[in-house]
Formats: sequence, C-alpha cells, structure tokens
Amino acid sequence: MQEWLLLVYKIPSEPSRYRAAVWRRIKSLGAVYLQNAVCILPAGRETERQFRQLRREIEDYGGEAFLLKGTLLVPEQEIIKLFNKARDDEYAEIIDRCEDFFKEIEAETESRHFTYAELEENEEDLAKLEKWLAKVAARDFFQAALAGKTSELLQECRARLDKFAELVFAHEDGLNQGE
Repeated sequence: MQEWLLLVYKIPSEPSRYRAAVWRRIKSLGAVYLQNAVCILPAGRETERQFRQLRREIEDYGGEAFLLKGTLLVPEQEIIKLFNKARDDEYAEIIDRCEDFFKEIEAETESRHFTYAELEENEEDLAKLEKWLAKVAARDFFQAALAGKTSELLQECRARLDKFAELVFAHEDGLNQGE
C-alpha cells in the first residue's frame, strides 16, 4: 500500500512573494493540491526531505506547516489521476514547444539560413527542452500518459537538429570550396 506525505500550511498574506515562492516550490516538487494549502506527495526518502525543507521555509516566512505521513483510507486512484493530469499538462507544454521547434527548423531550412549562429541557437533551445523534460520526468511518479510521446518528440527534435547541422556543415564546405 502506497504511503503518502501530506503538507498542510498557512502563510501570512503579506508579503505575497512568500506565497508565490511556496507555490513554485510545490509545483517544482511535483506535489498536487488536494485543497487550498494542502498538498500531497508519494512518500519516499527524497520527497520527505524536500517537504521537510519546504516546511522549514514556510516557518521562516512566518507561517505554519504540518507534515503528515500515512496511507489513504479510500482508493488512491483519484489522487494518482491528479498527479498524472498535472504531469500530462506539463508534457503537453513540452509537446507544444517541440512543434514550435520543428517549425523553426523548417523555416530556417526553407530560407536556407545555414549559419553556425542559427545552429547554436537551435541547440540551446533543444537543450532547454531536454532539461525541462528531465525535470518533469523526475516528478512523474505514476507514469503519465504523455511521457512516452514527449520523449519520442524530443528524440525527433534531436534528429531534425542533426540534419540541420549537416546542412550547415555542407553549406560551410561549399563556401570554403568557392561555391
């Protein structure tokens, strides 16, 4: 039976940056809200460490926080659906960015804009996407439905970038040979 960590907290309304900081941190951990200021994560060494740190931060902000560990007395499928929906929403954003990446490579290819600057820019964009995917995958506790598709699209991004790089190199070789 899955054990869960529950974080219940209260933060003063001012300054609002503390509320925003806690919300961002909770999102980055992959926790989901069950209600306002009530978050849940699957129990584990790392998730417990992260929730304990967050609890201390909340207290440093002048708030209160309670951390509980236990099992659910009702089926956990509804909770797991919340986690998978949150991850699928994140994967969907990455998928959209992959589609933008494809369009960018196509536009550069059609305009024959085969420069190292463009290649470097596209490599940086792909590195950001790969880093983003790694972060989302690390908090994908229950293998959300879009995980596989997102990984495949990133592999396709890499393949298209490699083809674009070959065109950049061929263009440079042509320039160096006086074409």
